[in-house]
Amino acid sequence: MATEETPNPPPPLQSQTLPPSTLPLYPEMIMTAVEALNNEANKSAISKHIETAYPNIPATHSTLLSHHLNKMKQSGQLVLVKNNYMKPDPNAPPKRGRGRPPKPKAPMSPGAVASPPRPRGRPPKPRDPFAPVPSPTKKAASSGSGRPRGRPPKKVKTAASSAPAVAPTGGSPRGRGRPPKVKPAVAPVGC
Repeated sequence: MATEETPNPPPPLQSQTLPPSTLPLYPEMIMTAVEALNNEANKSAISKHIETAYPNIPATHSTLLSHHLNKMKQSGQLVLVKNNYMKPDPNAPPKRGRGRPPKPKAPMSPGAVASPPRPRGRPPKPRDPFAPVPSPTKKAASSGSGRPRGRPPKKVKTAASSAPAVAPTGGSPRGRGRPPKVKPAVAPVGC
């Protein structure tokens, strides 16, 4: 009986660990580039400064740089002025949001009760207190010709009016649209 020998299992893979990156984090590299470049720190200048200062940058450098610049701009770590990135001025007033700022509310006294908010729309016209009150059932007559406003309604066909109208020259009623061309009569041949 032949014994089957199992092949030797492959040796365990050695963990392929990359050497720890000597690059600092992107926000740190960006801040050092902004400090070094002063007020001429646009995106391309920051990129060139990082490439010269750190030779082992990843292949996705431009994408990472754009992402971190946008993130730092939104968080307030950097300010973008005329396409140049700079550190925000600590003495500058805070940036105001869009739109009109709300009116400051006056503090109410402790015993006062807040009135309900004003309803939407245009307020009604003031009425004359000495004028007679119009009755709600009687509709005010419209001034002018006495006819109602707008287009008159279509007339409903009744039994007497539903009979077809007879054309004065012919015996059949005229249909809608353009009448068809009259073809000349053809006499039968060979009878």
